Amino acid sequence: MILIEDIWKSFDQKEVLRGLSLQIPIGETLVVMGRSGCGKSLLLKMIAGLVSPDRGEIFHNGQGLNNLNRKDMNRIRNKIGFLFQSAALFDFMTVSENVGFMLSQHTRMSRLEIEGIVAEKLSLVDLGGTESLKPAELSGGMRKRVGLARAIASDPDLILYDEPTMGLDPITCVEINNLINNLHETLEATSVVVTHDIDSAFSVATRIAMIHQGRTIIDGTPDEIVSSTDPNVQEFISQESRNQSI
Repeated sequence: MILIEDIWKSFDQKEVLRGLSLQIPIGETLVVMGRSGCGKSLLLKMIAGLVSPDRGEIFHNGQGLNNLNRKDMNRIRNKIGFLFQSAALFDFMTVSENVGFMLSQHTRMSRLEIEGIVAEKLSLVDLGGTESLKPAELSGGMRKRVGLARAIASDPDLILYDEPTMGLDPITCVEINNLINNLHETLEATSVVVTHDIDSAFSVATRIAMIHQGRTIIDGTPDEIVSSTDPNVQEFISQESRNQSI
């Protein structure tokens, strides 16, 4: 589904991505890992067409993003769901309005049609009956799930998760991981998950890619990651495991 070829990106003369290449086959749940500041979240934004590379190109189903006009770019974005780190809900809107926001802005669906889809997606994330609540009335885990319901409202082919378990307690993390797996099976969507959480990574991934010094240093199954002899891979896994055990 996604082909990333030789991507370079700098900010204020600091190179973040330095020739990163990666393939994301249809139906995979790819987890992207690496040290803070290595460009993981930046990569998600590039896949979503929100940030352009300085060099290189990203292809969606064979369609390059570099020279697309706004109409064609929006057509691609409409098939991408994005769960942001903080869920990025609108505080002044209800849960229902947040989940249905994209549909109300970018489709000609009636209010009743949108309400039906909102109810369906909230049920998928175990939040049925919360339509009238405001984000301030929700726990952190519930806000994440509302953000996820919004991300899947348009039945996307691709779902991007940016640190889906960040800031959540261990029990809620397990619930979010289970939800990601359930949605992967129910929606049959391709997923890309950025996370520091080792337990989360190995709970949801069909493949794991690790970024180091702006490049992909390994891309393989969870078992291949564990058995890798690359010292950077082993150092990262052992350090993050120690951090989570503290």
